[in-house]
Amino acid sequence: MWAAIVKDFSNITEPAALAAFLQVLMIDLVLAGDNAIVVGALAAGLPADQRKKVILIGVLAALVLRIAFALVVQQLMGIVGLIFIGGLLLAWVAWKMWRELRHAGQSHGSPEVAGDEHSGLKPAKSFAGAAWAVAIADVSMSLDNVLAVAGAAREHPGIMIVGLIFAVALMGLAANIIAKYIERYRWIAYFGLAVIVYVAVKMIYEGWVDPGVGIGTLFG
Repeated sequence: MWAAIVKDFSNITEPAALAAFLQVLMIDLVLAGDNAIVVGALAAGLPADQRKKVILIGVLAALVLRIAFALVVQQLMGIVGLIFIGGLLLAWVAWKMWRELRHAGQSHGSPEVAGDEHSGLKPAKSFAGAAWAVAIADVSMSLDNVLAVAGAAREHPGIMIVGLIFAVALMGLAANIIAKYIERYRWIAYFGLAVIVYVAVKMIYEGWVDPGVGIGTLFG
């Protein structure tokens, strides 16, 4: 792992490595903020003490899930057709993100997280309902994050590892700060969306034509 990091970052000035690193950073920034906004919106309908607990559960679950998915992502990327499927999943994530950016939400927002009133999500009415909704959202968003980072840096495992570590750090330390900036400067979210669309298209293409794991190999 350390050897891969040293190898990739010793060549970080090369266009391909630098482009992969910048894509990973942008994906991490946007998805960390999006994660915070979704969790805040789902918890917004609860009393203050329960709301804080649900938000904490969401942050901790996202941290654990990102680490868990990261441990297996390299092996999964070697399965024929999975890169193609991952690209389709990311395309769906991009569409969902675009739809959320386009319309005002139904949540009145939570004081703990800026911008969650524009998430397009209905807040849960009970602690159990909010915790369950957050758990489902965290599984989806953590998988999205790992797939996007792995797709952007597939040929640079060291950059992928650093990107996933960075994602975990952002989710634990700065997700709410990022959410505030994304809400204030909407172009950040749209730029991040464009990066995710690019990675999705790249994964779909490579997931079809790659001689080793491309789905096209199944059709001769």
